[in-house]
Parts: sequence; C-alpha cells; structure tokens
Amino acid sequence: MLRCEAVGKRYGGGRWILSDVDMEVATGDVLAVVGSNGSGKSTLLRILVGLSQPTTGRVSGRPPRIGYVPDRFTVHDRISAISYLTHMGRIRGLSASAAHARGHHLLERLSLMGGLNAPLRTLSKGNAQKVALAQALLIPPDLLVLDEPWSGLDASAHGVLAEFIDEVAAQGGAVVFTDHREAITETHARGAYTISDGRVTLHGGRHAGRRTSMAELVLTVPPTGVMPIEVNWSVLPGVTHTARRGGEVVLRVAREYSDAVLLTALQHRWSVASLTEAADERGFRADARGATL
Repeated sequence: MLRCEAVGKRYGGGRWILSDVDMEVATGDVLAVVGSNGSGKSTLLRILVGLSQPTTGRVSGRPPRIGYVPDRFTVHDRISAISYLTHMGRIRGLSASAAHARGHHLLERLSLMGGLNAPLRTLSKGNAQKVALAQALLIPPDLLVLDEPWSGLDASAHGVLAEFIDEVAAQGGAVVFTDHREAITETHARGAYTISDGRVTLHGGRHAGRRTSMAELVLTVPPTGVMPIEVNWSVLPGVTHTARRGGEVVLRVAREYSDAVLLTALQHRWSVASLTEAADERGFRADARGATL
C-alpha cells in the first residue's frame, strides 16, 4: 500500500503548498483528487509517483511499475507517435517488437488521428493526450496516476479512458486522477481526497464510491426539418460520454445536470427523443464504441 505520512511541500522559503498530508492508496483503488486550481493537486501527484520529493514527511510503499500522465505533455518533437512509444517501451524493458505492438494496440484503441507515424509536434492537444495515455500503459501499471486525463480528449476516447481505468483496477493496480468536473470524479472514482489550504481530506471513506445517478439523453433533428445548431456536448457540466447513433446524438449526463443540458439542447433547436435512466456504463460504452461526435 502506498502511504503518504505527514507530507508537506514548499519550494524554497515560499508558502506551504501541502501540509501534513496523510493518504493511502491500496490495490484496486480508484481515487480522485479534487481541489481548485493552484490547490496543490499536481504537486501531490508528482510526489505520489516520485518525481518530486516532499519537504517534510515520508512516502512509503511506492510500487515498482508506475504509469503517469502529467497535466502538460510536451510534444515539440519530430519523432513519430509510434516511434516515441517504441522507444519508451524499450526503456521500460520491452523488446522493440513488443513495444511497437503494444503502442500500436493502444493508439488503435484510442483512435489516434493523423496516423501512427504522425510527428508528435503536429498533433492536436487531444491527440497528444492519447499518446501520453498510451506511454503510461505500455507496461501494465501497479499505480496509474492521471493529471486531468480527460482534458482535450474527443468523445470516443473518453469511454476508452474509462475502460483503461477499470482494467488497471481489475488487474490489481490502483488509479489516482484529478479532474475539475464533479460529474467525472463521482462517476469514475470510488473515493475522493479533497485539497483545501494545503490539507488533504478523504471524503466518504475508502471505497465509498458514491456513484452519481446518470441519465441517457437522446437528441434528434426536429420533425420540422429545421437543422439544429451543433454543440460541443462533452464540455457541458455533467456530460460524461457522447456518441452518435445514426442521426441521433446520445448523451450520458449526471442527473443533477440533466435539466441544464436539456435547456441547452432546446436552445440550439434539438428535439428530445428520450430521457431515461442510464444503463450500466460499460453497456453505454459498448453501444457507443466506434461512434464519435
């Protein structure tokens, strides 16, 4: 079990970013770290993976195989996506052929736009994020640490990321992630630590796993034939998955946000085909796989 005991962090003589942090991450955990911008979330994640040392306190039980996706993934490089992953795999002990095959498999699942041989520097933010996710998963991690992992990803990759998180936990690994959207953390995490004024608090107890009640909203073109206005549904509060089914738009929405999403849909001339209790999330992803907005 990974433990932070009385961990504190500051840089030089500056303010304390973290103070007296006590935190545990056990096998099978999927934990969210929640806090405002500048609260110390990224600093805590870097300490968990060993990239930053605490100023006070200690970290023990860090597992040998760690996958990490930072909040900013540098892509100013001429190397191609698949060459980068092959190189990273070899650094981690894979043969060149095994690293290439694993990287190819992960990028195929994530539907990297531009192709496997696209230079990293040509990738959009969302596609660079897919490469960052793939490098973290080249070796099945004992601990997967993700800093705002959904940021910039397209709708189909949202579901694949959720699958990766489930798979790591099911295989005995642990996952710690941050996200600024409450619906995301409540949907995917089984426990949450909140950072406020440098102090970290566990909410709901280990594996409390409060899961938000979810709704499935199906939108369609109005029968009048008036074309609706396109909306980037994935950025709306409470929307965790989006997909196309023929001419319909299918949204998975946290119940408490469904009225606001409905209002947005109507204001943009969409017709509501149905609003129902959402099926199991795995079932939603299976239905939506391969269809993107």
